Amino acid sequence: MLNLVREHRRLFLVTIFAALALRLFFLIHFPAVTDDSHVYAELATNWLQHGVYGQTQSGHPELPILPTDARLPGYPMFLAAIFWLFGAGNFKAVMLAQIMVDLATCFVVADLARRAVSSGAAQVAFVLTALCPFLANYASAALTETLEIFFTALALDCAAAALHCMQDAPPESGAVKPSANLWAATGAAIAGSILLRPDGGILLAAVILYLVVLAWKDSTGTKDGTKTISSFLTAGIVVAIFALAPLVPWTIRNLHTMHHFQPLAPRYANDADELVPRGFNRWVKTWIIDYASVEEIYWNVPGDKVDPAKLPARAIENPTERDATLAAIADYNDSQDITPEIDSRFGQLATDRIRAHPIRYYLVLPVLRIADMWLRPRTELLPPDPRWWEFNDDWKHSVTALGFGLLNLAYVTAAAFALLSLTRSPAEIRWVGLLVIFVVLRSAFLGTVESPEPRYTLEGYPVVIVLAASMVARRGRNARQDEQEKKLT
Repeated sequence: MLNLVREHRRLFLVTIFAALALRLFFLIHFPAVTDDSHVYAELATNWLQHGVYGQTQSGHPELPILPTDARLPGYPMFLAAIFWLFGAGNFKAVMLAQIMVDLATCFVVADLARRAVSSGAAQVAFVLTALCPFLANYASAALTETLEIFFTALALDCAAAALHCMQDAPPESGAVKPSANLWAATGAAIAGSILLRPDGGILLAAVILYLVVLAWKDSTGTKDGTKTISSFLTAGIVVAIFALAPLVPWTIRNLHTMHHFQPLAPRYANDADELVPRGFNRWVKTWIIDYASVEEIYWNVPGDKVDPAKLPARAIENPTERDATLAAIADYNDSQDITPEIDSRFGQLATDRIRAHPIRYYLVLPVLRIADMWLRPRTELLPPDPRWWEFNDDWKHSVTALGFGLLNLAYVTAAAFALLSLTRSPAEIRWVGLLVIFVVLRSAFLGTVESPEPRYTLEGYPVVIVLAASMVARRGRNARQDEQEKKLT
């Protein structure tokens, strides 16, 4: 990669300055400190100042800090380091640090494209990553996304390097040593991803599954299949050990402090004594498909009123269900607290709806949620209204939403065309199976969540960019060849 940068230093220098300017623009005009940001900051501050990984009791700062395992320690650890250097609560320093990490991601994605496709694709990938407003936007948000994307890209790049090394030393020879360090680095990068959010484990599953596929494929095509399987098995074990080892002290801490086995974090980021409205969540999953409903309905519970007029038509099937649904919402709105009794009523509504339309619940709605997360404009941190398609917003905001939507569609469409082109030239993108398996597994998981937030698909953007870069590079190469042929004729 260093040779490529030296060879095209002007391209990389101009692009990296443009990338920095874009990220500083979002930092100046659209810095984002959300409720989640404050939760992470409180964990970091208490950990740093009091040695307790926990939260202050609401309204009672004089009481002891309550230990928690609701959030994994990766991001609070990052915040604690920044706060130690620059002062507690210094979110500007956090965002500046994230901008540096995001700039590093540009080089990592470019290196992944270089290994998987070509040097030309690496240059395109660098530009596409550096000028991607969706990545730049989240670099100025005190959330896990920027670090998560970095570790995802790093893990995939290290895996590609290890696979290339194993290709030079064929698996049937049993030679894994040349790639052992790279597999260890892959596992360490996955560990960084998991420590930020539990769904980082999907990356580990993707790598292991791809190694299994390669072991099966190569063992059937070689004389000594045992050595082939042994090589890939060893690689998988190394990755798993380095990916999961950092969770051991966290698990032991939870056993000792929280008195239960918790190697990751609860699905709903809740404390042990906190009521999880599972009935309400299940009811929401029987109709929710878009981010607008997340902001208007899902995030309101508990603590804010729910406006029944905001419910989409698909949330109610018949008059009887309408009466029961509106009654449950009215009772919730009285106290704005979801009690076990109210939660049970929502749960019964969900049960009836699932029984009536199981295919819609288990297949159609998850697919629509996945599509919404991948295709909607990524403006959730920006001023445009979440109901952007109604065009009832300020015209500047409407134009922004439409522009972001078209740009996101361009990235995704270019990646899709690159995959389609592989039917004619399968070897054009090396180890494409790893990239596709990761995106498919992550998308399938996201189809199960109650809150289809577009940011959850950003971890797949390194793959999208590499695929899109391969298509752009191929088009450029074909255009040059056509031009040369014209000159010759």
